[in-house]
Amino acid sequence: MKRDEKNLLSRKKILDSALAEFARQGYGLSSVNTICTAGGISKGILYHYFKDKDDLYLLCVKDLFDSLSAYLSAKISNPSSPNASRLEQYFDARLQFFHEHPLYHKLFCDVVIAPPPHLEEEILESKAPFDALNIAVLTELLRWEHLRTDISLETAVDAFRLYQDFVNARYQMEPQGTIDLERHEQTCKRSLSILLYGVVEREEHEHES
Repeated sequence: MKRDEKNLLSRKKILDSALAEFARQGYGLSSVNTICTAGGISKGILYHYFKDKDDLYLLCVKDLFDSLSAYLSAKISNPSSPNASRLEQYFDARLQFFHEHPLYHKLFCDVVIAPPPHLEEEILESKAPFDALNIAVLTELLRWEHLRTDISLETAVDAFRLYQDFVNARYQMEPQGTIDLERHEQTCKRSLSILLYGVVEREEHEHES
């Protein structure tokens, strides 16, 4: 085996063990010792490739958002779908991704709901492609809607993002590792749909008045 291939395999083994540990314990309770023990990795090898726990965590976070953004972009590439269908398509794709990568979902919740404060700047940098994709999806949804005259497209998108932060914040009160994938994603989808379309079923004559 060539040296480059061996290095790649060693790095992957370490990152796989780190992802499993961060997904299980979150950043705060995870440790380099457990990552090494669970993966059958010596500390010397780990520190040969990575600086510390922060380095491992940030690389796992970057891989999460890169993979998620690429997956969603490929799945929601049909611009001709009606708005309601596009909203369903986006969340169905997100749910499918997390079903296929359950460790990523646990890390996603840890990062979005309770990110390590001292790593916030680096996390935001890694999360930027995902945020940009969400803004693009929201902008496309709203572009074809009749917005109130006192609300711009940019203001509406900002409101959606603030509302999403509020939805995520409610999960901070739940014990680590207890967030249900289906419930979390359904809550996000329902909240966005309510903010977009409201809660009151309007009669036909109301639309015409």
